[in-house]
Amino acid sequence: MLRHALLSAALLSTFALPAQAATSLATVAERSGFLHTGRYAEVETLCRQFQARYPQQVRCFEFGRTPENRPMLALAVSNTGALSAQEAARRKLPVLLVQGGIHAGEIDGKDAGFLALREVLDGKAAPGALDKQVLLFVPVFNVDGHERFGQWNRPNQRGPVEMGWRSTAQNFNLNRDYMKADAPEMQQMLALLNAWDPLAYVDLHVTDGAQFEPDISIQVEPVHTGDMDLRQAGTALRDGVLADLAKQGSDPKPFYISFAEEDNPQSGFVDGAPNPRFSHGYFQLRNRFGVLVETHSWKDYPTRVRLTRNTIVSLLEHVARHGAVWRGTALAADARAQQLAGTSVPLSYKTTDKTRMIDFRGYAYTRTPSGISGALMTRYDETTPQLWTVPLRDEIVPDLQVTAPKAGYLVPAARAAMVAEKLRQHGVRYQVLRTELDKQMVETFRASGVTFGAQSFEGRQTAQVTGEWQAERRTIGAGALYVPVNQPKARLVLALLEPRAPDSLQAWGSFNTAYEAKEYMEDYVAEDVARAQLAADPALAAQFRQKLADDPAFAGNPKARLAFFARRHASWDERLNLYPVLRTDVAPAVK
Repeated sequence: MLRHALLSAALLSTFALPAQAATSLATVAERSGFLHTGRYAEVETLCRQFQARYPQQVRCFEFGRTPENRPMLALAVSNTGALSAQEAARRKLPVLLVQGGIHAGEIDGKDAGFLALREVLDGKAAPGALDKQVLLFVPVFNVDGHERFGQWNRPNQRGPVEMGWRSTAQNFNLNRDYMKADAPEMQQMLALLNAWDPLAYVDLHVTDGAQFEPDISIQVEPVHTGDMDLRQAGTALRDGVLADLAKQGSDPKPFYISFAEEDNPQSGFVDGAPNPRFSHGYFQLRNRFGVLVETHSWKDYPTRVRLTRNTIVSLLEHVARHGAVWRGTALAADARAQQLAGTSVPLSYKTTDKTRMIDFRGYAYTRTPSGISGALMTRYDETTPQLWTVPLRDEIVPDLQVTAPKAGYLVPAARAAMVAEKLRQHGVRYQVLRTELDKQMVETFRASGVTFGAQSFEGRQTAQVTGEWQAERRTIGAGALYVPVNQPKARLVLALLEPRAPDSLQAWGSFNTAYEAKEYMEDYVAEDVARAQLAADPALAAQFRQKLADDPAFAGNPKARLAFFARRHASWDERLNLYPVLRTDVAPAVK
């Protein structure tokens, strides 16, 4: 098998085995010369063994169970003795969370994390870094997927010989689930985040893609998105890690290394701001750093583990040096978020058409039609390095922006339980109204258009809506939720509850029944209703005649013509297409 042959040839030259490879804390990966990776039982064993060897510095703990009843494990590591969330908060220590195996076939993070952890604890890497922070290490997030072990689970990845599966046992892609939080694993992770409040969340991946020399990308938010002051710190964190990796002989990039046009090197690259369904797009909503690490799948496993290990060590060093200041910046961003009510807030971002040319180290290649697929296929010659000059689009600007309500959102009682559960999962503050609010002036959103997803996506039928907020008086019953904007997670509140936000509850289809007509008027009844309305209202009759003249599609559609009158009848459902969340500029009195 080509992949295994290439891997075996590179093993010893790429990654010299550490002196401790024969010790009990060495991984299966190390003992095999980075040919294999271990099963999850190894994680369970190592977690206990690290705590046993370093009892004052390491605590191994379970933070949840998977659908297949496997333990979700984390290691809290620090020289400070702060091995609980409460103690870390009391001592005001920055927390760095490093996570492997969200896509369990991309398993570099697990083996690199254990290697880095041992070296740091032994003082062989990042000396003193654990004196100023707490490291939370989650070796495998997608545990059930990890145990769906197979030799070709990642056919476009060079090593290890066997690896886990991309999705969970329930077939969720966890790196699409940060906002809707449908997967039990994600709900457990959010609980961990709410408890520990990490300053930075590092998500370790292996990219797909073509064959070229750059070996890793580091993306951080806030850089393009989120709180303006926090962006400066995010940029410093990203650039510091990129510089460290470059000094170690890597060729790192600050953008996802995927061609603008699939399989076409000359199309270049497009940087972008991630939506919050993704890990590094989610954390800027919490005023914290999201770090996406992507090693390149065509590099062999020893190389990728080394790169990931180097990245973890670099992150530990930067948080040790700057974490206290960055934590202060993040807390200041929390305070600024509490003043976002009534201001303009971006909900999504876009990359402009502005282009600059960059040099990019690739390989010689040919592009010829395939006799198999008939498509134009690119084939690379890895024996012939070649410098490409290609376009890069990396100017990122706000796209959809909204003015936040001056107070917050109201969720009627009928939807309160579902929404409250999601708010609790994300650590968002809300209150329950104990009494009715009679004919309150609020803002309502009536969808002028709804586009449902053509097929299921991550277990949901998505729904994109068009429309605008408008003032209206409505009665709000007891049991409704009031969700204030002025709270540290204000950006997250807007991202969840604004109907046009890309990963809102609305966008993920949580309110689809609001756009389904459930009561109808028979055509023969509508005919009688139409005649009565025409006879009683000359202005309506004139409007009808004008619409017939101006709109041929309407004139030729019997259903649309009858609906013209049905919408004006008392039986029409005034709640149809009414988004079941309201905005208010006045905070209600909550008793």
